[in-house]
Amino acid sequence: MSHLPIRLTIGQLAERSGVAHSALRFYEERGLIRSERTAGNQRRYHRSTLRRLAFVSAAQRVGLTLGQIHAALATLPDERTPTVEDWARLSGEWRSELDTRIDALQRLRDRLTSCIGCGCLSLKSCGLRNDDDAMASLGPGAPLLKPVREGGV
Repeated sequence: MSHLPIRLTIGQLAERSGVAHSALRFYEERGLIRSERTAGNQRRYHRSTLRRLAFVSAAQRVGLTLGQIHAALATLPDERTPTVEDWARLSGEWRSELDTRIDALQRLRDRLTSCIGCGCLSLKSCGLRNDDDAMASLGPGAPLLKPVREGGV
């Protein structure tokens, strides 16, 4: 097994992480990762950046925005690999939001399946239609697709 240096070039980081050079520069511009500059103005990344990139990738896969990811990474140390406790804290903070998203996606899937499955393809009998904007009283957005909150609201 080869020894990974403490400071990585952008090429080494790209190769090890599977993230393109352009994405690394973009993430750096957005403050998701950071580098130091050599006397020749070349980027050098601490090897713990590999963990941050893995976190960014996982967070994006579950639908978190770059703003949410940035806020979370801002709570982590720069020069050490995040601990199990660090990751547990972050995942716990997002659990409720992710559960809400999962619920909304399942409700959307179930409604679309029944709508398409019935074969009506008709606005007259579609369960998602909204004649005369009657659902406006339920609030903005698509109220039939919103997650059900405790208390029935």
